[in-house]
Amino acid sequence: MKKLISLILVGLLVMALALTACAEDLKVAVVLSGATGDRSFYDSANEGLEALVAAGGVAGTLVECKNDASAFGTKLVAAAEENDIVVAVGWEFWDILCEYAPELPDTKFIFIDNGLDGIGDNLMSITYAQNEGSFLVGYIAGTLSQTGKIGAVGGEDSDTINDFMVGYEAGAKYANADIAVEVQYAGDYDDPAKGKELALALYDAGCDVIFQVASRTGEGVFEAAAERGLYAIGVDSDQKYINPDVIVCSMIKRVNASIEQAITAYMTDGTWAGNSIWVADMSTGLIDVGYGDDTMPQQVSDELKAEVEEIAGKIISGEIVVPSVF
Repeated sequence: MKKLISLILVGLLVMALALTACAEDLKVAVVLSGATGDRSFYDSANEGLEALVAAGGVAGTLVECKNDASAFGTKLVAAAEENDIVVAVGWEFWDILCEYAPELPDTKFIFIDNGLDGIGDNLMSITYAQNEGSFLVGYIAGTLSQTGKIGAVGGEDSDTINDFMVGYEAGAKYANADIAVEVQYAGDYDDPAKGKELALALYDAGCDVIFQVASRTGEGVFEAAAERGLYAIGVDSDQKYINPDVIVCSMIKRVNASIEQAITAYMTDGTWAGNSIWVADMSTGLIDVGYGDDTMPQQVSDELKAEVEEIAGKIISGEIVVPSVF
């Protein structure tokens, strides 16, 4: 009987310790204006959350608004009431954060891909120098183009998307001053059919390389590239694996790593860049170019890759200043 009682007491102690450990986990919610499955921006944010949970000390929750405007406010506020840190992914949360972040001072907010400050010490923003990475893939496009005309498909005509575009065009003209760059906007981030339609029109108009900056809509660009036997460029994540025969490279924006770094710093020593904007530029390693792996066809030669690395170094040093809409 004494042995049984001892075992019960030990079991209760283990349960109590487990509950205490769970109670001490930092509660983090990643709230997406869209949804996972885009194999780029939203998936990268979710990967950051999953990595934090796997490392331990974080209880993670993923919330998807699926581009439903009526859900943006309710889901973000609900997440804030239940978590220590809420990561808001998408410009759609701008007005909501301005309104509610000051009313929820006990919750910390990280606004991804948008620069919002002056709201309160509980809000930090992370923006990315996508213009710098886009300069590099623009240089690749300008070098590979045989027609002297390249294109891009954007999800919408907005400052963030146009920051990609100005960098892309500048990089292309750095490779070939006479190159023509044509941009089309889908007005949607979740419509591959629209992306394919726009890309086919660009290819048929003479573009032989197209940069997609349109989340799931951009997957239609890859379909169009395969149909026409021409080239495409991926965005946010290394997307070459989707179709290695036509995707020559991708402009990488490591949203996952930036979320991991910000929250790990807070967990480690309480570092919190509240009421400020962290610009993740090329020098941070969060902006890069991906070419898939060695098992995939490499349309970009080693010589061209070396040129891209040299240009990246000049951007980091300030020798090359990439234009931006911001």
